[in-house]
Amino acid sequence: MEKHWKSVISRSVCDYFFDQQRRVGNGCPEDVPPVIPTPHHYLISVYRCSMFFVAVCMTEVPPLFVIEFLHRVVDTFEDYFNECTESIIKENYVVFVSSTLPSGQLSNVPWRRTGVKYTNNEAYFDVVEEVDAIIDRSGSTVFAEIQGYIDCCIKLSGMPDLTLSFVNPRLFDDVSFHPCARFKRWESERILSFIPPDGSFRLMSYHIGSQSVVAIPIYVRHNISFGGSGGGRIDITVGPKQTVGRTVESVVLEIPMPKVVLSVGATGTQGRVSFDPTTKVLLWDVGRIDPTRLPSLKGNIFLQPGSPAVESNPAINVQFTINQLAVSGLKVNRLDMYGEKYKPFKGVKYITKAGRFQIRM
Repeated sequence: MEKHWKSVISRSVCDYFFDQQRRVGNGCPEDVPPVIPTPHHYLISVYRCSMFFVAVCMTEVPPLFVIEFLHRVVDTFEDYFNECTESIIKENYVVFVSSTLPSGQLSNVPWRRTGVKYTNNEAYFDVVEEVDAIIDRSGSTVFAEIQGYIDCCIKLSGMPDLTLSFVNPRLFDDVSFHPCARFKRWESERILSFIPPDGSFRLMSYHIGSQSVVAIPIYVRHNISFGGSGGGRIDITVGPKQTVGRTVESVVLEIPMPKVVLSVGATGTQGRVSFDPTTKVLLWDVGRIDPTRLPSLKGNIFLQPGSPAVESNPAINVQFTINQLAVSGLKVNRLDMYGEKYKPFKGVKYITKAGRFQIRM
C-alpha cells in the first residue's frame, strides 16, 4: 500500500528495499538498514507491528526526522484503530477506482459520510466552562482563569452548513477548533461556520486568561486550627456568591490533612463527611447549596500523641457544578442552517464547573 504526496514515484524503487530484505534472509527484520540510498532516492524505514513503514525521499533530509514521522504515523493508526495490524489496515483502506465516492461511506467532506438521514433533525450544543482559581485566606482571588469548550451532538440529515454566532465573541483569548470549522471566517467575522460531523464531537476549545475579570461563583469561610492538648478545631461554611443567580450543585470539599492528624470528628449540617486515616483526606460531600440555609461543618481534629506542632494549614480543594450558567458571560446568539430545507430542533445548554479550584489557608 502506498501514498504519494508531491509526485508519483515508480513502485520499482521498492526493489532496493526488497534486495536488503533478501540479504537479511530469515534473520531479524530489524537488521534491514533504516536508511537505504538508491541512485535517485533515499528509502527510510521503521519496523513496527510486524510491518515495514517506508518513506521515499527525493532529496537528502535528516533521517531521524523522517523516522520520527513514520513512528507518529503508526501511533496515529494505533490511536485510531486501538491496534495496528496488517488486516486492520486492509479493512479500513479505501481504493478509488473511479471519480465517484462510495455511497454511504465517504464524502467530499472527509469528516462526514454521505446519505445521512434522520426522522428527527436535532442540533444540541453544550457550553462547558471550568474555573481554575486560587483564593487566599482573606477571600481575595490570587489567580483565576477559565478553560471552556463547546461539545455538540448533531443529528441532521443531508449535508447541512451551519453558522454559530455569539453575543460577545471577543471574550475568547485563545481558541482551537475541530477541522470542520472555517478558520478564516472566524478570524474575519468571529462567526463559527462549519459542516458538522454526524453525531457527537467537540467543536471548539477556548481559554479566558487571568488578564480578564473571572467571576468566582462560590465562597468558603474557614477556620482550621491545630491547637495544643493534642487537637484542633475545624469550622467551615460554604455558599454561593450573590452574582451567580443559579443553584450551585454537586459541591464537594476535599481537605488533605497533615500526616500527624490521627482522626477528624466533624459533623456537617448537610451532606456526608468522611475521613480516610490512610490518605489523611477529609471529604465533605455537600451536594446542593440552599442560599437560605448555608451548609456548615464543625468538629474536632485529633493529633497523634507527642506529635510536633503543625506549622502550615491545609488547603481546600473545591468541586462544584452550576447548570445554565457560563461564568464568563459567554452567550450563543443564534444558529443558522444552510444547504437543507427542513427546520431542525436546536438547543444550547450552559454548564460551569470547578477545575483546579483551591482555597488556601
